[in-house]
Amino acid sequence: MSFTLAEAEFLHHHRAQVAALAPHLGLRKKSTLDDAQRARAELGERGRVAVELLTARRAGAGKFPETWLADHDAAQQATLAPVARERARRLARHGAVVHDVTCSIGTEGLAYQEAGLGYIGSDLDPVRAYMAARNLPRALIARADAVIPSSVAEIVVADPARRAGGRRISDPARLLPPLPEVEQAHAGRHLAIKCAPGIDYSQWSGLVSVSSVAGAVKEACLYSSGLSEGLRREAVMIDAAGGVDRIDDSAPAETGVGEPGRYILDPDGAVVRAGLVRHYAAREGLWMLDERIAYLTGNRLPRGRSGFSFIESVPLRRARAALKKHDAGALEILVRGVDADPDVLRRQWKLKGSNPMTVVCTRVGRQGVALICGPRVWEG
Repeated sequence: MSFTLAEAEFLHHHRAQVAALAPHLGLRKKSTLDDAQRARAELGERGRVAVELLTARRAGAGKFPETWLADHDAAQQATLAPVARERARRLARHGAVVHDVTCSIGTEGLAYQEAGLGYIGSDLDPVRAYMAARNLPRALIARADAVIPSSVAEIVVADPARRAGGRRISDPARLLPPLPEVEQAHAGRHLAIKCAPGIDYSQWSGLVSVSSVAGAVKEACLYSSGLSEGLRREAVMIDAAGGVDRIDDSAPAETGVGEPGRYILDPDGAVVRAGLVRHYAAREGLWMLDERIAYLTGNRLPRGRSGFSFIESVPLRRARAALKKHDAGALEILVRGVDADPDVLRRQWKLKGSNPMTVVCTRVGRQGVALICGPRVWEG
């Protein structure tokens, strides 16, 4: 839920009381009633919004400081801090001031300030702008429409809403605000537009940078040509410790297609979404099982990556018999390129063996196959 301006002001002026309340709340579904009663006893009718704030802070862990003002929706859409820091490093090479025209509660402003950039934030929602101003007291925050220019900053960042009616938006023209309107309003300046990774960005003329954290894809950022540094596609892979691996379309893409090697590898989702599977395979000395399917194979695993020791390949219809032969029990199922549901397969196979294993259901040529593998292993 979002707050009214009066509620946001209350939370700002009663930060200490809200912080003191936090250790006494479970903030779990099963503790909802107890939390509401405790919060009401401490803060009266404002207890409800205090619980909402503390819940939003928990949802925003790793995105903004735990003392910030935030509502649940803002916390959900906020960028993870390591992704924001990587963006800030790029932007700092191209300008001195960033205007975040959909700043929400100011999440990315902290990363830009830490990178030495001047930061202007604006949002059409007066409550979000109020919270951003309190979260970032050294920034210039205003209420403004993202598609009406309100500064002369060299770089404009926008994060349009990616959902409508509870459903993801894949068409850039249907984002809120629409991507074409943002482009037109800020023509002539550097643009960085944050989007969902599944958006159709095939017509974007600049750089598409897809970021993942600990293997999970988080966003695609569309950089205008002036920020692209000559690139069209980039994958930024951030590990759990904050280490960064990146690959882009300037890397060689010559790789082969062949029989399974010692390991089967499912590339990081950022690599897949950015269309850089061949580039990644070439860099790591891997090859493809099928030129149209994003599974890789090789005789070693890249450092810091996981994969599966290959045992045998069988037609998909014979997977159950092969798994039973290997006494498979707990099973990780990966599917790409064939019409199969892991949950349905698991119920159909009813494996009761003792060995943890993996099966990769995919297509090689025209045939659906099951690649029988050992459990997931990590390199380095």
